[in-house]
Amino acid sequence: MFRASLTDLDAVIAVSRRGSFRAAAIDLGVSSTAFSHTIARLEAELGVRLFNRTTRSVSLTDAGRTFIEEVGPALQSIAEAIVAVSAQRQTPSGVLRINAAVTAAREFLSPLVLEFLRRFPDMEVDLVTEGRLVDIVAEGFDLGVRVANLVPTDMIAVSLGRPQIYAVVGSPGYFARHSIPRTPADLLAHRCVRVRLPNGALYRWQFEKQGESVQLDVRGPITLDEGTLSRQAAIEGLGLIYIHEYAVLEDIGAGRLVRVLEDWTPKLPGLAIYYPGRRNLSAGMRAFISLAKELAAKE
Repeated sequence: MFRASLTDLDAVIAVSRRGSFRAAAIDLGVSSTAFSHTIARLEAELGVRLFNRTTRSVSLTDAGRTFIEEVGPALQSIAEAIVAVSAQRQTPSGVLRINAAVTAAREFLSPLVLEFLRRFPDMEVDLVTEGRLVDIVAEGFDLGVRVANLVPTDMIAVSLGRPQIYAVVGSPGYFARHSIPRTPADLLAHRCVRVRLPNGALYRWQFEKQGESVQLDVRGPITLDEGTLSRQAAIEGLGLIYIHEYAVLEDIGAGRLVRVLEDWTPKLPGLAIYYPGRRNLSAGMRAFISLAKELAAKE
């Protein structure tokens, strides 16, 4: 009689989620060779191929898709049962998987994640940063961190407290060649570094002063898909950038960048951690969320 282990089933789910044997093996902490043998053995015992493999891609077969549809919910129920039981532990332990935007990770790493690890030495954090907004449940994350207005509506969000303040900056060399903008409209005559959001849209620079709000679709020589890359472009004099204030405060203080339009840059929605409401929270997740609320209250 065929008996598949939970490890075998987790391997199939991991491949379907990641689209790569190598990436799935890394997620599960095993070698690529051992992982391939696990899938091959499972397919041999089932008598069907679960994946189509080429040198460049991996995709589910029809049988594999049926297998995932049937097994996936059952594995989720098992995982939730394990979490529910382990949540009764007095001391948080285990691994907390967090997905975040790169800029968000830079902002909350020190005040939240590192403090969490100091308080709970039995915990580990696996922090994955990427620009795209992912489905944290489908991709196996416990928590996500994004700007509050980007959190999916079906998730529970916990504010990290601090609003986002942006700055418009350029290098001294750039301003030696170009006039200083006095109003947002002046930016239309400047070279600006544009940023593409995870959903593919170009970010519109937002300004506000004395009740007047302005959003600009600026123009410039380069478009980037990761905001902090624009800092390098600005320092080298390519153009003006609109960036998180904290990311360039040191550069402003050192004279590498010059800030303009400060009286026009408003406070925007801050970061939030989020997670699915239907999930039983582990002791580690409860401790992390509690710490986030504690630190947010001090802001």
